[in-house]
Amino acid sequence: MKLPLTPIRFLRYAREQFPQKVGVICGEEHFTYAQFADRAARLAEALRELGALPGDRIAFLSTNCHRLLEAYYGVLEAGCVLLPLNIRLSPEELAFVINDAQARFLFIDPLFLPLVESLRAAVVSVGFFFVLQGQPRLGWLAPVNYDDLLSDVSPFNCDFTRIDEDSVAELFYTSGSSDRPKGVMLTHRSVYLHALSVIAAGQTSPNTLGDMSCRSVLLHTIPLFHANGWGTAHTITLVGGTHVMIHHFSPTEVFRLIESERVTTCAMVPTMVNALVHSPERERYDLSSLQLITIGGAASSPALVKEAEQKLGCLCISGYGLTETCPTLAKSAAKADSDWGGEQRYAAQAMTGFAIPGVELRVLDPNGNEVPHDGTAMGEIVVRGDAVMEGYWKQPEATRAAMEGGWLHTGDIATIDANSYLRVVDRKKDIIVSGGENISSLEIEKALVSHPAIYEAVVIPVPDEKWGEAPKGLVVLRPGAQATEAELLQFCRSLLSHYKCPHSIAFLESLPKTGTGKILKRELRQKYWMTEKSTVS
Repeated sequence: MKLPLTPIRFLRYAREQFPQKVGVICGEEHFTYAQFADRAARLAEALRELGALPGDRIAFLSTNCHRLLEAYYGVLEAGCVLLPLNIRLSPEELAFVINDAQARFLFIDPLFLPLVESLRAAVVSVGFFFVLQGQPRLGWLAPVNYDDLLSDVSPFNCDFTRIDEDSVAELFYTSGSSDRPKGVMLTHRSVYLHALSVIAAGQTSPNTLGDMSCRSVLLHTIPLFHANGWGTAHTITLVGGTHVMIHHFSPTEVFRLIESERVTTCAMVPTMVNALVHSPERERYDLSSLQLITIGGAASSPALVKEAEQKLGCLCISGYGLTETCPTLAKSAAKADSDWGGEQRYAAQAMTGFAIPGVELRVLDPNGNEVPHDGTAMGEIVVRGDAVMEGYWKQPEATRAAMEGGWLHTGDIATIDANSYLRVVDRKKDIIVSGGENISSLEIEKALVSHPAIYEAVVIPVPDEKWGEAPKGLVVLRPGAQATEAELLQFCRSLLSHYKCPHSIAFLESLPKTGTGKILKRELRQKYWMTEKSTVS
């Protein structure tokens, strides 16, 4: 027997096996899996009655909430494609994404009504604007809100055996760091198999990873509009765990929810973890339920992993992935035969990790040959696997370039060791070439943040008259800490080869970040390259 692989089956399984278990907690509202599934099915019917056609893109502009989680299933039940929008985009960027995807329906968190008002005239494809909650007081909004839509219809469950598993289920747009954002097409099949692979990755290391069962309680610290929500909308549902929503990241609210809802696991970018370990509020809360934090989205450091484990009292590992891969590709958990001890364990858990089941990773040199598995030679990570995207929306040339040779080329530069653990050393575009030598900005950043006075650090290239370009460190000090440029330069020289060390250090009050907490290196590179270029010339 061959059934289509679709994530719709996950919620149906949870509804059958855990109907009375609380599956979603959002503020004061609690929903059992029976209620969660009923609401998702009502969304499907509402879309059908409004005239949504198979393949229509249904956009949501929202913080993390139960309604956006319901859309992960209800939109697909209606035969449509889910398009979660990044709430931190500018009006111009949002208008581009909506028009490029040709979304017909837009559901809006009330917080973002002024934003949509400013771009509404530019998004010609949208025929229906619905506010997610509250009264629709603006004339251009539909006269009923999201909950009204659901209350006026009966649940609809499609015949999932008729679904084409290779059809697009979700459309996520890349950050557009170097050009216009690209729509990543994730199919029913790829999303389904990604969830199984992530669950299998946990089950293969039961002593080192958090519990992946109906006892799992996940706090959604990563926005659901970002990279398939890191797959958590599917994995937690399939095992019958509990989804806990947080609308905006703040250390105090994270601590409160961990204590009140007995959260067992979170996924975070490094800046989030850094904020938690340095928060003065931390000791006021009981965090004993927390078992696992997975750090992803940017490279971590052994110092941060160590601090997280010591101050938050849970295992802390790294994960790696791309929007184009649903996204998880690797985790830095210990293998069964790993013999890590002391500081080595923290260094290992800060690595990129090894491939999860269903994923093949290779590290290739510029000639397309695999680099030696010595932990030193650098090359680009390429990947193939069940969760790799179908391609970029309406961009066949970009798709062909990314998928050259039957592998997805990630643009990440890494090493690989004898045990097949990868360590990302930089983005291809972020490698600093100084005097003909390739220097990893991430390696310098990890050295800087190991200094006790440093809260955050980023390293960028700046023009240099002698070497062409040279590393420059931009650092934020911890509250009350002091350090000088000379002291930090000497500290780096004690840890790194001299040619790798930054030539200068600048002290900043804060670093610019994206909506998911990633540091905006591009913005800093542009600013300091122009500033220091004028000095050199």
